Amino acid sequence: MQQVRIETDVIVIGGGIAGLWLTNALHKNGFQTLLLEEHQLGGIQTSRSQGIIHGGTKYALSGNLTKASECIAGMPDRWRKCLNGTGEFDLSQVKVLSPHHYLWSTAGIGSKLTTFFASKALRGRVTPLKPDNIPHVFRNPKFKGSVYQLNELVLDIPSLVDELVKPIRQQAIKVDWQNTTQLLTNEQHEITGIKLQYQDVEYLFTAKRYVFTSGEGTASLMIKWGVNEPKQQTRPLHMVMVKHSHPNPLYAHCIGTSTVPRLTVSSHPTADGDWVWYLGGEIAETGVKRSASEQIEIAQKELKKLLPWIDFSEAQWATLHVNRAEPKQLSYIRPDAAYCKPVHNGIICWPTKLALAPNLADEVIKLLNLDGITDSLTSTTDQSHTQHLPNSLPLAPIAPPFWEDFF
Repeated sequence: MQQVRIETDVIVIGGGIAGLWLTNALHKNGFQTLLLEEHQLGGIQTSRSQGIIHGGTKYALSGNLTKASECIAGMPDRWRKCLNGTGEFDLSQVKVLSPHHYLWSTAGIGSKLTTFFASKALRGRVTPLKPDNIPHVFRNPKFKGSVYQLNELVLDIPSLVDELVKPIRQQAIKVDWQNTTQLLTNEQHEITGIKLQYQDVEYLFTAKRYVFTSGEGTASLMIKWGVNEPKQQTRPLHMVMVKHSHPNPLYAHCIGTSTVPRLTVSSHPTADGDWVWYLGGEIAETGVKRSASEQIEIAQKELKKLLPWIDFSEAQWATLHVNRAEPKQLSYIRPDAAYCKPVHNGIICWPTKLALAPNLADEVIKLLNLDGITDSLTSTTDQSHTQHLPNSLPLAPIAPPFWEDFF
């Protein structure tokens, strides 16, 4: 069997939003980088996300601004710069589903929210809307609540993944940890390389640092590596999809009495001209142990209560499960920020939120700089960022829109 050795600066393992953004950031900073993905680029969590670039407002629903809401507050503006073509990456071709996310309250709890949202701490993040300015979906005499505009936006995840893949397409390699790919380590639990067998060729990838951005898959890779810290937790969701022909999309949190939104809705256009409304929030968290039919029944009742003027009688319904993988916290609470932990010659990462992918990349690059890991451009005369790789390497495919598996 032919053997090929490929040396690089950094190997990123996991091609969801964290791995894609990080690989682009490393590439831009002159690091030669490989991205290894077992399934599909866009990952599982990313491809099944609602695409909301949070500014942290929903984390303040308990009436207190937390560290989580402060950490994430600057993310929408950073993303907007990229979407405008003036940020660290040109994401001007990414489809923005909605320039704003909204928050609506049912009749009865609006006054408390109005007082809270008018507070100095939230000024600029939340804008109460007059009836003439509310999204079209709420413009019905039966709607008795209040609507607020948030400093957040909603992106089309398939187009985001496409744009992040383009600059690094040849560096995004398909691996199979169960069959063809092996993590090599020494007695000190340092990673000595990654071996891939493909079409009668044995490739050995080596790097100065190995960064794990595999979401839920990081736990099994840590077992192969022989390390057991940091611990991972998963917080499961049972999401609901509604495919229908109602003309108006909805991008909003519905606020009830809980600190978790009663319902979080995003809308995704299908190839046949319909919409898929994607329902998360409290219904997805509490519905984990419900069957698909039970969860759909609950969702139907919720939508009938909250939006009684919309006819869903011809709609198609489905559900999916997704786990949010995160560093383990006391009492399984939500982590406050992107997480990056050096372990031997690796770094274990969880972004914890789609919006925090840029924050995660910042932290990884800081850690590389602290450890004196320099990019190849500072130590060689080759001024090309792109690593020349064999054409025979298998490239990881891109995840399709999540709803295509169901409708």
